[in-house]
Amino acid sequence: MASQKHLASFILFFLLNSCVKQCIAAVIPVGVVLDLNSTVGELAESCISMAVSDFYAVNAHYQTRLALFTRDSRDDVVGAACAALDLMKNEEVHAIIGPQRSSQAKFVVDIAEKAKVPILSFSATSPSLPPNRSPFFIRTAQNDSAQVKAIMALIQAFGWQEVIPIYEDTDYGNGLIPYVTEALHEVDVRVPYRSVISPSSKDIDILEELKKLKETQTRIFLVHMTASLGSKFFVSVKNAGMMSEGYAWIITEGLSGLFDPLDLEIMDSMQGVLGVRSYVSMSKDLEDFERRWTSNFTSGKPTYKSIPGLNLFGLRAYDTVWALAMAVEEAGIERSSFLKQNNGSKCKVDLAALGISEMGPRLLNAILTTRFNGLSGDFHLVKGQLEASAFEIFNIIGKIERIIGYWTPKKGLSRELDDTHHGEVAYSISKDKLKQPIWPGDTTDQPKKLRIGVPIRYGFNQFVRVEWHPHTGKPTISGFSIELFLAVMDLLPFCLGHEFVPYVNESGHAGTYDELLYQLKIKKFDAVVGDITIVAYRSLYVDFTLPYSESGVSMAVLMKDNEKENIWIFLKPLTWDLWLIIGTVSIFTGLVIWVLEHRENPEFSGSPNQQICIIFWFSFSMLIYGYRERVMNSWSRLVLIIWLFVVLILTQSYTASLASMLTVQQLKPAFVDVTEIKRNGYFVGYHRDSFIRGLLVKQLNIDESKLKPYSTPEQYHEALSRGSQNGGVAAIFDEIPYIKIFLAKYGSKYTMAGPVYKTDGFGFAFPRGSPLVPYMSRAILNVTEDKEKMKEIRRKYLAPQKPCEDLGPEIIPSNSPSLGVYSFGGLFIITGLASMSSLLIHVLRCLRLHWPASNNIPSEGSFWLRFVKLVKHFDLEYQCSPPPSINGSTPNPAMSPEGLGASHRIDDMHNHSRTFNETADNASVAEDDDDEIFPLGHGDTSVDVPNDLL
Repeated sequence: MASQKHLASFILFFLLNSCVKQCIAAVIPVGVVLDLNSTVGELAESCISMAVSDFYAVNAHYQTRLALFTRDSRDDVVGAACAALDLMKNEEVHAIIGPQRSSQAKFVVDIAEKAKVPILSFSATSPSLPPNRSPFFIRTAQNDSAQVKAIMALIQAFGWQEVIPIYEDTDYGNGLIPYVTEALHEVDVRVPYRSVISPSSKDIDILEELKKLKETQTRIFLVHMTASLGSKFFVSVKNAGMMSEGYAWIITEGLSGLFDPLDLEIMDSMQGVLGVRSYVSMSKDLEDFERRWTSNFTSGKPTYKSIPGLNLFGLRAYDTVWALAMAVEEAGIERSSFLKQNNGSKCKVDLAALGISEMGPRLLNAILTTRFNGLSGDFHLVKGQLEASAFEIFNIIGKIERIIGYWTPKKGLSRELDDTHHGEVAYSISKDKLKQPIWPGDTTDQPKKLRIGVPIRYGFNQFVRVEWHPHTGKPTISGFSIELFLAVMDLLPFCLGHEFVPYVNESGHAGTYDELLYQLKIKKFDAVVGDITIVAYRSLYVDFTLPYSESGVSMAVLMKDNEKENIWIFLKPLTWDLWLIIGTVSIFTGLVIWVLEHRENPEFSGSPNQQICIIFWFSFSMLIYGYRERVMNSWSRLVLIIWLFVVLILTQSYTASLASMLTVQQLKPAFVDVTEIKRNGYFVGYHRDSFIRGLLVKQLNIDESKLKPYSTPEQYHEALSRGSQNGGVAAIFDEIPYIKIFLAKYGSKYTMAGPVYKTDGFGFAFPRGSPLVPYMSRAILNVTEDKEKMKEIRRKYLAPQKPCEDLGPEIIPSNSPSLGVYSFGGLFIITGLASMSSLLIHVLRCLRLHWPASNNIPSEGSFWLRFVKLVKHFDLEYQCSPPPSINGSTPNPAMSPEGLGASHRIDDMHNHSRTFNETADNASVAEDDDDEIFPLGHGDTSVDVPNDLL
């Protein structure tokens, strides 16, 4: 009994002490401006009320207490301003929590700055209202622009290249869009259209706007709305049939933070939607608060269905009250004071009568430095707003929100949020870091598959081959271009879904390449893949990637037998001027040898006719099989050796050139120039449904009546083999890759000839302005530079071409060039100098030894007559050296020319010649007997030059 009395006394003392402290504690009036009829407003009011109770239950020793005065802004900017004025003038509040919307806060901030009253908003998140606009505006939430990077990472992860923003036409909606658009441009994502929805729009207005969106090619949408408009919008989306397979929807934090309050009908209309919102770590305090908060509303208001669950805005409102209460205590306010301005107005909302808060500046500084761990996470203000933290990415499936990953500024996307990791982690935008989402239409297939048009070809299908399954009727697409496209897709930094669609025109037939490319302009296809040639007029309505193969236009012609022209082919290895130079130099060399050997070598003696024959015989015999005559003069041997070297080189070059002509040039193209074809009026073939026809008509000026289209290599073969005069064509113009395929099959009968009309090669086509073009071009460069990869693809589809051979032109020349004078000019100069030098030295020597005998030459007559006399004199009377000794005997002076009388010289000429020949014969016999060559003149030794020296 005594113990019970003591316990009752203690309780009574505690209550009295608390009442005394509360009476002693300073009461600080604080205003609250909310839209009490909205979901967020109702939720925030309840959380704020609980926050005051919870804070002072924990901090009962504080010397200050917050007194809340709540006003309803009635979802109106003017209403919010009037509520704030009323609180500041009549309630003399020193801080205001709210208002709820960014448009309202923008107006109220200007008023609060005049009264120096801090404004703390937990829901005005528009970037158009920055805290630096007014020092008295504090955002106890994250700026909406903080989530932009997380949204961009999500878009990049799934490889979406076009996104349409859909936002409400308010300050809240318009404030974020410039940041989103700029971020999308930085990652090369197009924004082809912006959809603006008015908050006052009716269902029929929303459906009309959705109809416009449905007609666009884009299927990826980013929705930035508040809960009141967003819930109505997504119901209309489902009714419009746009919440189905092939679509993707992403919602921002303004809507994603309110899913708990949404009813089942709205949740059902958002199946497959992806959302981004701030990450809130679940703690024991948060679980306890959520349980108490739910208990209060379900027990106190059993019919209250508008707030069935807690959300992020409620938690931030709760933390805002705690931060304000801590700041008031830290500021050391003992009593509240509000300086009023004197004026005669009695109006409750007169701006002139608005007072100034004394504690406002001190309270502002205290709030900015307040930091604690609240229910929504770490409360830390940076530059007047809550610091950006991690975001969670969720997927709406059924009645739940399934977390598929997280985003942080340092790590990017990740499947799990590891806050304990302190090492360097690479920033990731890979979708592999996320769990598999369930997309609208209850499918795991990624939305926005590229519809890729491919041509249907009936010939040259090595590049694109379309085959239909006999039972299912589904097409199978393969070929060189398709294989290379898939290799390019594997190198893209993002995953891009696609499907190949064979193109048929309205009549159900395979359309032309130009018709196929036009489908990009009318947005039937997202890309065109195949052997598409890059030409100028096509670039007017499509964008091409870099070419993946070189190309050009040439003509395939029949090979003509050249055997009839081979009767004179032995003359073709050398040009006519070279033949003439060889003959001239040969005769000149023979003449020089005759001059040097005439008086010393009996084999160069005889009648004038015989000597002329010897000169020509000696000259040309050296060209063919060598010479047989022995030379005795040293200068003759020098000239002969140099000339034989020249003849050796000429002979080898002639043999090689002739052999090449006889083996390679048996066939030649029937035509090498389109001019000849046009002049003779021949028919010309071209590749059906290609741009070649326009090139032939406009650029080459060929009559359209002379053009015949063909599609397959077999048709090419048949048309060329018939010829233009028999119902075929004289030549077929096509791109070089196709001609090579044709020649690989019929190469022994045809060839590629004529000039090459350059084109930019094959490329992939996309709509004008497509952001995929630079990504594809960079990937094409990487693939084409991979020699092994290209070798493998070529071997698979373009055999029997050489694996490493490029698809560039290979032109067979019509004629091999003949050898000209310039090629052997150095040799002719050397042999000419040697011959002229030897001849000049010999003549000067003769003149020096026998100049006195020249006095017998008459001094009268013409120069030519005197020259002839001089030549005859030296030819008949003189030798350039004493006669040779026979058997070592000394020559008889009487037998020398000087010892003979003039009258005896001509009579003894015959005997002298005979004696000289007999002496030579004796010397020859002596050579055979003694294996020694005896000197015949001047002490020189006669040497036999082998006939096989050549």
